[in-house]
Amino acid sequence: MAAAPETSATAASPSTSTSTDAPAVNIGTRRSLLARVQTDIVANELRKAWPERKFEIVAMETMGDKNLKTALHEFNAKALWTHELEALLEKGELDCIVHSLKDMPTQLPNSMTLGCIFPRADPRDALVVKSSLPYTSLSSLPSGAVIGTSSLRRSAQLKRLYPHLRFADMRGNLGTRLAKLDAPESEFAALILAAAGLERIGLGSRITDYLSKSNGGMLHAVGQGAIGVEIRTEDAEARKLFEKVGCERTTRACLAERSLMRTLEGGCSVPIGVETEWVSKKNALGHNGGTGVGVGVKPAEEYHKMTGVAKPEAKDEEGEELMDELIMRAVVVSLDGQQAVEVEGRRRINSREDADEFGWEMAQRLVEKGAAKILEEINLNRKIIEEQGDA
Repeated sequence: MAAAPETSATAASPSTSTSTDAPAVNIGTRRSLLARVQTDIVANELRKAWPERKFEIVAMETMGDKNLKTALHEFNAKALWTHELEALLEKGELDCIVHSLKDMPTQLPNSMTLGCIFPRADPRDALVVKSSLPYTSLSSLPSGAVIGTSSLRRSAQLKRLYPHLRFADMRGNLGTRLAKLDAPESEFAALILAAAGLERIGLGSRITDYLSKSNGGMLHAVGQGAIGVEIRTEDAEARKLFEKVGCERTTRACLAERSLMRTLEGGCSVPIGVETEWVSKKNALGHNGGTGVGVGVKPAEEYHKMTGVAKPEAKDEEGEELMDELIMRAVVVSLDGQQAVEVEGRRRINSREDADEFGWEMAQRLVEKGAAKILEEINLNRKIIEEQGDA
């Protein structure tokens, strides 16, 4: 079940000129507020790196934006948020597309590749309680309270951990969902949303509680909190433009997560949760590495909100370098929450290839513990749903 490795674009030979007479670079995105905010982050970094170039933002509605009634897991299209923009990228009408990385399929078309991954914001899920209610955590919500979420990953984990709660589909942009939550006649007591999205559009104050493995038992989506940029595989100029921006550590952590999901043949409609954390470890054989056992395990510079964001290379009190390691936690949960397989692993990551291999290894461990059977049942249920929908 090994999957082809994925790497975001690396150095390439220059092609066209980057002078002021070069054509504008067209950056594609969705029209939602969050998508525009994330695209502005990318465009601003590109303008800093390439002040002589012109960057234009092209926004459009996708199928996922237009159909807000159908539950996400009932869509047949894997690339719900991406394929219409990819058609324009293929034609050359766009030079790149900015995505929430969690919305990007782990198997891109052969003609497309990840050009860059930007520094990760908080990847955790957030509990948002109805403004008129006093509850402050999932465990404090009363029996029968309705949680709004369109994610099978979230609902499966919640059913496993909080069987006293109920769940209902909730879609729309963040503003729409919050308005539905707060409406006096609404059945919803709370929503589960991505913390990064709320914070990026200035609604972080609505977060009641941050959810993680250590707080609430929730693992987030693959790539959550990160911004990914898709380019044409053969576009050497785009590769060159993105060499100067992005975050290598975020890239490695997210490539490991995406490798795990790709190996398990999962997608946004499969209950796979992850959590990655960077730490530093002093190598017993010195800063040039080796295969010796590391000693003096020490956390990297205080890990901010479980982000997986890059930290500067660290040194101990004697000035010896500390080798970077990535901790990954992963879980596969059945749709009813009754079955679950969890693993946790730790590995030194010196390259993107290491990251990809680590994700593959963690997926194999999940399979060995029974994840394949859970995923097989989920896929069977999806086929039944689709067949009933066609009847």
